[in-house]
Amino acid sequence: MTLAADNAHPRHRNWRAAAAEALAGTGVHASRPVHANLTAPALVAEAVSRHEGLLSADGALVVATGVHTGRSAQDKFVVDEPSVTGEVWWGRVNNRLAPEKFAVLKARVQAYLQGQELFTQDLYAGADPAHRVRVRMVTTGAWQSLFSRNIFIRPRPEELAGFQPDYVILHAPHFQTDPAIDGVRSGTTIALSFEQRIIVIAGSEYAGEVKKSIFTVMNWILPDRGVMPMHCSANIGGEGDVALFFGLSGTGKTTLSSDPHRRLIGDDEHGWGENGVFNFEGGCYAKVINLSAEAEPEIWAASHRFGTVLENVVADAYGRLDLTDQSLTENTRSAYPVEYIPNIEASLCGGQPRNVVMLTCDAFGVMPPIAKLSPAQAMYHFLSGYTALVAGTEKGLGAEPVATFSTCFGAPFLPRRPEVYGRMLAELIARHEADCWLVNTGWSGGQYGVGQRMSIRHTRALLRAALDGSLARTRFRKERFFGLAIPEHVPGVPAEVLDPRESWSDKAAYDHMARELVGRFEKNFAAFEAGVGDEVRAAAIRAAA
Repeated sequence: MTLAADNAHPRHRNWRAAAAEALAGTGVHASRPVHANLTAPALVAEAVSRHEGLLSADGALVVATGVHTGRSAQDKFVVDEPSVTGEVWWGRVNNRLAPEKFAVLKARVQAYLQGQELFTQDLYAGADPAHRVRVRMVTTGAWQSLFSRNIFIRPRPEELAGFQPDYVILHAPHFQTDPAIDGVRSGTTIALSFEQRIIVIAGSEYAGEVKKSIFTVMNWILPDRGVMPMHCSANIGGEGDVALFFGLSGTGKTTLSSDPHRRLIGDDEHGWGENGVFNFEGGCYAKVINLSAEAEPEIWAASHRFGTVLENVVADAYGRLDLTDQSLTENTRSAYPVEYIPNIEASLCGGQPRNVVMLTCDAFGVMPPIAKLSPAQAMYHFLSGYTALVAGTEKGLGAEPVATFSTCFGAPFLPRRPEVYGRMLAELIARHEADCWLVNTGWSGGQYGVGQRMSIRHTRALLRAALDGSLARTRFRKERFFGLAIPEHVPGVPAEVLDPRESWSDKAAYDHMARELVGRFEKNFAAFEAGVGDEVRAAAIRAAA
C-alpha cells in the first residue's frame, strides 16, 4: 500500500503512524509518501511512471544500472565492532570500517532517505522457518523494490502484520559516499554492521549488491546455529534424494542441476542443517547474455514474463529484446520469482543430501571427468574452489589458461575464515554419509586450444550414475598426480575418457601439465594449511618428492 502524506483523505488520516510502522527499525522518518509492500503490478507501474525503466514487448521491466554493471567488491566493508572483530576474516574480502565512521555514514544515508520518496519491502531469507531471517528493504527505487520482492521469499499477507525485521537494508543508489567523511574508498559503499544488523548500500544501482549482502549475512549467522551456508545449486530426485552442485561461473552449475527428471530446489544459495537443505531465496538471478530458447527454455520463458526485472538488457523502441547485445555489459541479468520456473520444488526445501558434487572447468585438460572424494578430500577441494579461465571469459586473458581458486566456491561472500565452512561441510558429509564427487566439465585430450571440451553427454552419464548410486558401487583406482579415485568403468563413457592421461596422445605433455597444476594447488593451499586437521593435510594435492 502507499502511505501518502494527505491528511484530508480519511484513508490516509493516520499515514504518519502507518509510515512509521513501515520504517520501524530503520532510523528513517518519513517526510514524503512511503510505498510499503507494493505488489509486482503496482511496482511495475511506479517504475514506468517514474521513468526508471520500460516494458519489453512481453511485459518484463527493462532497466539500466548506470556505471555499475556488477558488484563493486573493493567497496565492501564490515564494521569492526567488538562483538565480531575476532571472528571476521579480515583482508581483501572484508575491509574494516571503524564504528565511528559507520555511525557517520549511516546517519548521512538515513538523512538522505528521509527526504526521498521511499519504497519498502518486508521479506524472508531462508525457506526453513527455523533459520529464517526477516529483512526490511528501504530504497528510493520502485524497480529495486521489485527486484528484492522477486529474489527473496515473500511473506503471506497475514505475516506482514507486526513484521519485525532482523536486518535492515538502507539502499540509496544515487547517494555518493565521501571517503574523507565516511572513511571509505570511493563514492560507492556496501557496509555491513553485524552488531547493529544494518546494511548500507550507497552509490550503486546494481541490484546484485542487495542479493549478495544478504547472502553474506546468512554466511555470518548460520554457522553459529549449526547450519552450513552454501554457494551452490540443489535438486531432488523422485525418491527424495537431494544433490548439491558447487561450482564457480562457467562450470555448468545451473545447467547440470536443471534436470527434467529432478525437481529444482534452487540455483544459487542454500543452507544445510538438521532439517536438511533449504533455499535462501524465492527467486532466480540468471545471466542472460546470448540466452536462447533452445538451450535454456525455462530461463528464456521466465525472462519474457510480466514482473521479471531485466538488468542492462538492450531493447529497441518497440520493447523487443536483443539478448546478444552486450553494449552495456556482458553481465546482463534476469531476476524473477521461482514460480516462473517449471519443475520447481515448491517448498524450496529437501532432506539430507545423498550426493555432493563439486564442479571444475579444468582448461589444463588434466583433471579426470569424475572422481570420488573422501570427506577430507571434499574439504580440501571445497577450500580450494578450483576452476580455470580461458581467453574470452575475462578481459586481459591471454591464450594460456589461468588457474583460479575461490575458496568455498564463493570467497567474496565469506565473512568468516574459510576453515569454518570447510569443517562444517566435512562434518555434515561424514554424519550423513553423503557421497562426494569432483566433476571436470573442462577439457580432455589436451589443454584449451589443443584438446576438446568434455562432452556434455558424457558428463550427464557420469552424473546420472553418481546420483542413482550405481557409480559408488563400481571399482575405482587411484590416479598418480592428484590422488583421486577414478572409476574403471562407467556405461556409455569410453575408458580413455575416464583416465585423462589416456586421452592425451602426448603422455609427456600431460605429465608436464599435470605437474604444473599440482604446483598451483600446493601454492594455493599454503594459506589454509595451518587451520585444518591432519586428515585434510594428508589429502592435499602435493608435488611428488
